[in-house]
Amino acid sequence: MTAHQVRRQPAVVPQSTAARRLRAAKLERLRRAARWNWRRLARPSQLAPEGSWRIWLLLAGRGFGKTRSGAEWVREQVESGGAHRIALIGPTAADVRRTMIEGDSGLLTVCPPWHRPTYRASLGQLEWPNGARATAYSADQPDRLRGPQHDALWADELAAWRTHESWDTAMFGLRLGANPRAVATTTPKPLGLLRALVCDPDTVVTRGTTYDNRDNLAPAFFNQIITRYEGTRLGRQELEAELLDEAEGALWRRATIERIRTARGEAVPVPVRTVIGLDPAAGGARPGAETGLVVASLARGGHAYVRADLSDRMSVDEAARRTCDAWRLWEADRVVGEVNNGGDWIETVLRAHAEAIPYRAIRASKGKQARAEPVAALYEQQRVHHAGVFPQLEDQMCGWAPGLGLESPDRLDALVWTLTELMLESGNTRVVPLQGY
Repeated sequence: MTAHQVRRQPAVVPQSTAARRLRAAKLERLRRAARWNWRRLARPSQLAPEGSWRIWLLLAGRGFGKTRSGAEWVREQVESGGAHRIALIGPTAADVRRTMIEGDSGLLTVCPPWHRPTYRASLGQLEWPNGARATAYSADQPDRLRGPQHDALWADELAAWRTHESWDTAMFGLRLGANPRAVATTTPKPLGLLRALVCDPDTVVTRGTTYDNRDNLAPAFFNQIITRYEGTRLGRQELEAELLDEAEGALWRRATIERIRTARGEAVPVPVRTVIGLDPAAGGARPGAETGLVVASLARGGHAYVRADLSDRMSVDEAARRTCDAWRLWEADRVVGEVNNGGDWIETVLRAHAEAIPYRAIRASKGKQARAEPVAALYEQQRVHHAGVFPQLEDQMCGWAPGLGLESPDRLDALVWTLTELMLESGNTRVVPLQGY
């Protein structure tokens, strides 16, 4: 470096204390703003959908972050000036206060210090600096919702409300402003109100599971709760947020199936006989029809255990191969298959894969209801147990009811054939008498 270059080197001017403080304050404001930037922090499924909608239904599992999503939506509406009169409705008044307002993800927590509302607990009201006001209501008191008008509504744990009259009444009052809208955050239950909302063209549905928020949940929760309930009906509802259903007049109830399910890890008694039931997809079946394939065993004492549901959409050859594999794996004593609707191929194709397979063809001489009712009675007598969780089979069992004109459920048919052969008759011989049926 030459002397000339040295002379032209700009002098370093020390930053004044005031300038450093100003810069530090600016960085702190940016950090604070980032901490309160919900759109940057949230998962996409926690944000309200774009476009025109009247109801946003957030169906999600426990621990998903539903409460935070609802509270942040209210905050956004208030800060943007889109809402001035908000209804906060929970199952009870205590739920609104403890969860929606004062909770870890409630409104007092998610609103930033510079725009935090004043909470007047005696009035059940929140008031923001810009004049927006939210009022707390209990779903147990639907009459309190008669008269008040709102331009925004947040309903939390809608499936836990004791009466749905509160929802209907609140919706009549959602009539202020140019675009009044409601958000319902809930873990689903098989309720008519939720089914109606899901089918409503004005409703946008977002679904989420407990697993979506795993990074923010305690490991002990997953080790204890998830392991215990994963795959069960309760787990599918509370963790995976499935809206399970039962048909009116169904022969099976989910509560019954849960009651007779073997405990996780419980060994199945040594079987004295094992049967595989095969219900082939008919040649002219609807697109996507499945071949039903169910394995069950009979133990000493006359109790049966459903051990596998191997049903799927399969070609003829795939169905035969899977049946023969199951026969070997489970050491089955017999395979029974329905031949009424295009199932005449069963024996020929089965024997091409396993010539010695013990197969018996069944031709239905009675209607489905007459065939299914004795099997359903065995469940009520707690003589059939599910050795595992079979979601699709159990959905068919609880979703089919006599006389509704519903499509023939393939998995259910295979189950009925299997248990009929195993417990009610062998050829023409009744092997397990039904008591009191």
